[in-house]
Amino acid sequence: MKKVTLLTSTAAILAALSVPAFAQSEISTGADAAGVSAINDRITDIEEDVTDAFDRDNDADRFGPADRRQGLFGNMSLSYTGRTGNTDNQDLAIGGRVNYNQGVFAQSVGLSLEFGEDDFGNKDQEDVAAIYDAQYYFNDQLYAFALGRINQNGLVDGVRNSDAQTIEDFADEFSDFRTDAFLGFGPGYRILNSEQTTWRVQAGVGVRYTKTGAQEAGFDIVRDAAGNPIIADDGTFDTVGVGSSSDTSVGYIVSSRLYHRFNDNIFVTNDTDYLGSEDSADVITNEFGVNFRVSEQLATRVSYTSEYQEDRAIRTDNTVGLAVVYGF
Repeated sequence: MKKVTLLTSTAAILAALSVPAFAQSEISTGADAAGVSAINDRITDIEEDVTDAFDRDNDADRFGPADRRQGLFGNMSLSYTGRTGNTDNQDLAIGGRVNYNQGVFAQSVGLSLEFGEDDFGNKDQEDVAAIYDAQYYFNDQLYAFALGRINQNGLVDGVRNSDAQTIEDFADEFSDFRTDAFLGFGPGYRILNSEQTTWRVQAGVGVRYTKTGAQEAGFDIVRDAAGNPIIADDGTFDTVGVGSSSDTSVGYIVSSRLYHRFNDNIFVTNDTDYLGSEDSADVITNEFGVNFRVSEQLATRVSYTSEYQEDRAIRTDNTVGLAVVYGF
């Protein structure tokens, strides 16, 4: 396994930008009341967006598991906000990740829970999600991987959440996913693995499980030719029974990760993913990025991303991204 030193000045600048901040970090006395803190928070958001753009090229698996932290470690975070007065609601968010690395075997589990209420105290968010990621290395080139996730939206159940929920939002519940889960596994191979160039590819097969709001409720709403829900005289939807309580299909995923360093100042990455399944359209994404250090204080990342979806009228979307960070 190989190890390289990343662009030192770039890493130092990003480290300075990404120092964690907690609540009550008022920029100066009176800044909250004067509205200064709100603008300062927006500046922090921009800095974090730029940091995230650079982080996409910091591939933790680029050179294999040799330099990974060993043993059991992780973190947990919790955020709660309660409001009274003109609004009466509360929001709760919990997130965490547990990693366990032992020699050639590395795995992690992540969990997020988000619950929220609207301005009238009615539930408007009830999301639970979990992810699983694992790699087992047979040697320096060949490895096996596993990827899993599950998303659960507790408010998608075919029951109107409150009187404040619009007809359109309620109708969308029947086609939205209440549960969406995927588990895939397969082999991966490192074609190139040097300090200058790394390239790995992997391919796997997986199973996707989904349940819509209509399948949870046991019925679906009837829509007209334009796709609008048909409402009966008593204000309720016309409904029709559904034939299944869930859907399970086989999916496929193929990925490629290429990295090449030209010199101490410039490196490029190219990430490609293909995702397909029996019952849904194929999706192909490719992101090409160039990272270069202009000076000790200035670093830049330029990216070009293409996303192809088989079932869209215009099948390919292209995005150009520019991220610049300057420290002094």
